[in-house]
Formats: sequence, C-alpha cells, structure tokens
Amino acid sequence: MKTETLTENQTLVGGWSPYTALTAEDRKVFDEATAGLVGVKYAPQLVSKQVVAGVNYRFKCEASMPPSMVVWEAIVEIFQPLGQKPHVVGIIRL
Repeated sequence: MKTETLTENQTLVGGWSPYTALTAEDRKVFDEATAGLVGVKYAPQLVSKQVVAGVNYRFKCEASMPPSMVVWEAIVEIFQPLGQKPHVVGIIRL
C-alpha cells in the first residue's frame, strides 16, 4: 500500500484545508455572513475551507464584547451554497 503525505498546498478531496491568512474574497464572505450579528465582535485571523456543494468556512477569530476588555478565541462557521449568499451555521467558543 502506498502512503503519500499531502503538501501545504494540497488538500484531501472533501477535506478541510490548513488554516491560512484571509484573502479579500474570504473577508467579503465573512463580512456578508456576519452583517446581522450584534453583541459580540468577531475579528477573523485565519480561515480553513472545505469545498462541498458550495464552500464551508471556519474562521478562527478573536472575539470580544465591547466595552469589556475580555478577549477570547472563537471559530465562526459559515456556509456559502453555490450561487447564494453565505450564512453563519455555528459559532464555537474556544
């Protein structure tokens, strides 16, 4: 049986990519999906993607609730169906 190691630029089909810096397009998806959220402020730092019937995103964020100085990490999960607007499907506090 042959075993291969994936390089940094390769992903397993249907698998999640490694976390990377956000592109302008990633930021646009995040901003559009989180536009209606109130209360907690999420600042995306890194993103991981999974291509399915659209794209699943996991944004690793710094989260805070102004005016409090407390900051924590969170994963904001977003799904963008093919040809449709992205939407938040879950938020996990780390």
